Amino acid sequence: MLVFLTAVFFLLITPGPGVLSTAGVGASFGRDAALRYVFGLFVGTNVVALAVVTGLAGLVFAQPGVKTVLLYASIAYLTYLALKVALAGTQIAFIKNQTPPGIRDGLALQAINPKAYVVNTTLFTGFPFEATQGVTEIALKFILINCIWIPIHLLWMMAGISLQRMDLPPATQRAISVAMGASLLIVVGLAVWRMP
Repeated sequence: MLVFLTAVFFLLITPGPGVLSTAGVGASFGRDAALRYVFGLFVGTNVVALAVVTGLAGLVFAQPGVKTVLLYASIAYLTYLALKVALAGTQIAFIKNQTPPGIRDGLALQAINPKAYVVNTTLFTGFPFEATQGVTEIALKFILINCIWIPIHLLWMMAGISLQRMDLPPATQRAISVAMGASLLIVVGLAVWRMP
């Protein structure tokens, strides 16, 4: 079980779309928006885990072209989120009075987030527990994953919020927002680069 917990920790804490966007929403829009967004991510990641455990994800991805469509959708959505975070502190007219990402955005990201499917598939199909199996093992894995998932995402959120609370000059805050957005765009770039 210790190996499983270690895998969960490192698979979740490494920068991916979920944690990077969480920090970005915290830094750009504050605590309330970030909490709503994290709640959406939380529900979304558990829906993805259920799809993996029940085999629904496998059936969907077995259809020709579905992986490619979801990958392009993920790239487009991550680019949208990256721009929303990066431009939050600027005076760009077409995004000036934007609403922060919320629950729906978190759900949408997880539904098309390739990392969410890979991580959940790895955790639920690998790392068998010796003392338990079947439904008991799956239930225990859900509990343990969420016990690690929640604090990791809240820590990333707090890191973003801490940047906002530093009362930095507008130019510095804008630079941080752009850096957060750029980090998400790097994730998008890596996804495009690794595309078949």
